[in-house]
Amino acid sequence: MKFSIQRESFLQPLSQVVGVVERRQTLPVLANFLLAVRDNELAITGTDMEVELIGSVPADVGEGGDITVPARKLVDIVRALPDGSQIKFAVQDGKATMSAGRSRFTLSTLPASEFPATDQFETLEEVAVKETALKTLLDKTAFAMANQDVRYYLNGLLLEFAGSRLRAVATDGHRLAVCDHADPIKFEQERQLIVPRKGVMELVRMLAESKHKVTLALGRSHVRLAKDGTTFTSKLIDGRFPDYQAVIPVGADKELQIDRATFIQALQRAAILSNEKYRGVRLEAGDGFLKIIAHNPQHEEAVEEIEAEMNFDQLAVGFNVTYLLDALTALEAETVSLELKDANSSCLISVPDDDSSRHVVMPLKL
Repeated sequence: MKFSIQRESFLQPLSQVVGVVERRQTLPVLANFLLAVRDNELAITGTDMEVELIGSVPADVGEGGDITVPARKLVDIVRALPDGSQIKFAVQDGKATMSAGRSRFTLSTLPASEFPATDQFETLEEVAVKETALKTLLDKTAFAMANQDVRYYLNGLLLEFAGSRLRAVATDGHRLAVCDHADPIKFEQERQLIVPRKGVMELVRMLAESKHKVTLALGRSHVRLAKDGTTFTSKLIDGRFPDYQAVIPVGADKELQIDRATFIQALQRAAILSNEKYRGVRLEAGDGFLKIIAHNPQHEEAVEEIEAEMNFDQLAVGFNVTYLLDALTALEAETVSLELKDANSSCLISVPDDDSSRHVVMPLKL
């Protein structure tokens, strides 16, 4: 196996694919990239058995073949080489050698046969969606995913194809984020897919603010997306996502409208003196003002008071300040609306007269 390639051309797919390689893994080969050389093209594959990324790039091929080499070491070496370097890569007797100018490196290898192959991917349907729209859906919901929850189906993000709408939903049991794609899209069958947390994070990194359409290949147990020489494949979480519609408050008669930027800044200041473990703040609304109060075990206190429009007299309720800030940051409007029934009910945070992006935060007893 022999090929040569310019440093910058090599570094781009390496940097894209290395994100999927775990620092700690059960199989030694999972710390490696699979390098496959065919027909003047180099394909670099990384996987953690759940998410797989393949980056393809043209190369000057002397001899085809496959080998696996340590992923992070390869990335670090290529990154450290001078700009414009021409890299020569060869494999002989189980050793990989790489040279550029007067630099020469020898890397250990493992046979390509040990590298886990992706299960045969059966595409049930392909759905085209604007790249920027898919990125927006993920950006506005991904933060609400659970992390290592025993309810494994919460450790991912729901993509729901229903009606003519694509919707993203994430929840960790304490908060919920729902975002709808504004334009109708075409698909043959209604379905729900739960993409695991790692896959969602890699998709967010891969997608850009582009009006071009990308194609999602939907399978029974996988989802795949190809873009600019990179192919993303993720297993789906096999589970039933909770009935998130039941969590969204209906008939909340107390509404408060407030300037989003002012609210965010006040919460950020109050959060400095909140309890580091529970991150609780108390919201007291009344007489056209919203008071934000934070305490901590050191008997320190922060009080912020800002103007707000409300259709009720008095209400006091506690929330996790991080959850409030995440929801407010995901919305993109000057004014936001908070809707509640009472001090024990969850709060619906949205933009007035726009329900495309909605966030629900459970109350906190302080």
